[in-house]
Amino acid sequence: MSRYIAALAAAAAATAAAQQPNASAGAEAAACEALLDMNDLTITQARLKPAGEETPAHCYVRGTLAGTVRFHMQLPLPRAWNGRLVNIGDGGKDGDLDYADERLAQGYAVANSNTGHDAAAQPAASFARDDRRAVIDFSYRAVHLTANASKAVVRQYYGEPQRYAYFDGCSTGGRQGLKEAQRFPNDFDGIVAGAPVHDYQVTNITNLWMVKRMFEDDFAGNLAYDSDGDGVPDDLTKWEILRDAVMAVCDGDDGIEDALISDPESCGFEPRQHLAARTCPAGTDAADCFTEAQIRAIEDLYRGPYDSRGEQVGGGMNHGSEFAWNRTIIPHAGNDLLPSRLRYVTDHMNYLFYEESPGAPMPDPTDLSVLPDKSATPPEFAWWEFEVDDFTAGKADAMMALTDATDPDLSRFLIREDAKLLLYHGWADPERPGQPVIDYYEAVVEQTFGDDAERAREHVRLFMVPGMAHCGGGPGLHEWDRLAPLVEWVENGTAPQHIVARHRAGDGRVDNERRLCPYPQRAEYVGPEGGADDPANWVQTNFQCR
Repeated sequence: MSRYIAALAAAAAATAAAQQPNASAGAEAAACEALLDMNDLTITQARLKPAGEETPAHCYVRGTLAGTVRFHMQLPLPRAWNGRLVNIGDGGKDGDLDYADERLAQGYAVANSNTGHDAAAQPAASFARDDRRAVIDFSYRAVHLTANASKAVVRQYYGEPQRYAYFDGCSTGGRQGLKEAQRFPNDFDGIVAGAPVHDYQVTNITNLWMVKRMFEDDFAGNLAYDSDGDGVPDDLTKWEILRDAVMAVCDGDDGIEDALISDPESCGFEPRQHLAARTCPAGTDAADCFTEAQIRAIEDLYRGPYDSRGEQVGGGMNHGSEFAWNRTIIPHAGNDLLPSRLRYVTDHMNYLFYEESPGAPMPDPTDLSVLPDKSATPPEFAWWEFEVDDFTAGKADAMMALTDATDPDLSRFLIREDAKLLLYHGWADPERPGQPVIDYYEAVVEQTFGDDAERAREHVRLFMVPGMAHCGGGPGLHEWDRLAPLVEWVENGTAPQHIVARHRAGDGRVDNERRLCPYPQRAEYVGPEGGADDPANWVQTNFQCR
């Protein structure tokens, strides 16, 4: 049987399965396995997976694209398909295949890729070493190829194209979504881009610069204290004092005492002023006070990176994000001197920042006493050697042109294609500041819609989320279906006037519920008078967007 005839048979089998809910497992398996015979796509695996505890029976597919990009799909059986395709974005430097069991259970055909490399073989940024194609695949090409491939598989398996195609991603996935809207406006009908690291190089500079402020001068500005004198900071009292001081000053700015800062931009916390009572005597340091070097470091964390001339490069941390600085920024014994921001960027400047690699990373990123060996092949380049001046001197321009997704002209996607873009970002995100996301949204309003905010709201909306960390989690509101509001908007023309989000206590009980409002609106309490601070009143009907 020719591949063409086999493909027709597969489509017929899929249609029959859709029309006959009791079709045999054998016929369903055959319809899935027939995808191996696609003559215009390299499929390496196609098999029927039985139902599990959280997933229905489905056709699982893997394939390769352009030699280096691996992709996979979770395909509901034809009778369970909702007619939609969703491509799932990636996190970090990717290098793996991500599943979306929840979307599969909802009836979506789901696709994802490894963005062109395998993290086990090429961890972190090492995939980019002397490989420009790998950088291009990671930056945008793999996502676009997967969008095309996933549509082809859907047509083959179901015998018809998807009615709607969506993209849903956060962090690197948010950047991927914006890159799609900018470069490939025909790929998707709607895009959810959460916490987008669209300013990718600046985000990584910010991560590195902030951690460097903690390490430099033998931890002089660090917010962890060396209590036993062994050279390793271990006491986090300073961080706790700062975290609580910020909340004490700004928690009530929104009229509610709920340990959330709803509008960090209006927070009036000033480190030098509000920590004055906790200043260490000159020439001394202790666990429960701040030295001049530590006050300056805190001011810098809120200001953000700048070069030797004082030129500002990126945004500073938002008030309210301090709750996780012990995990993301501050080096201490509890994280083996390797906060998550440093772990992520340890080799970024070696392989993904400069047009030509300056050398290999150091084997121990926490031991700053070891000098990089410049005579080795390749030479060594330590993260602490990086200076922001290299960015302002234009040394990242070549990589920025590939990795960044900062173009605010989305007219082809939002106007010509009449597609929809839903952005969101957590105000308490400890991994990246929120202001750059607002700046990008406002640039889109200006560039794409001539600064007509009302017209822009018909196509793009941004939701800033009180108390949410990076893509989710945190002390605030972070639980809602990211895709559902976009689907309603695209398919029924109903733009989200607000999104109901929740926070759950450790026992699973909802202990805070609120409306997320499209920027620049924010939720204001309108419930029972005098009851704003009563958790019993923290339900979404007691809030309005204003």
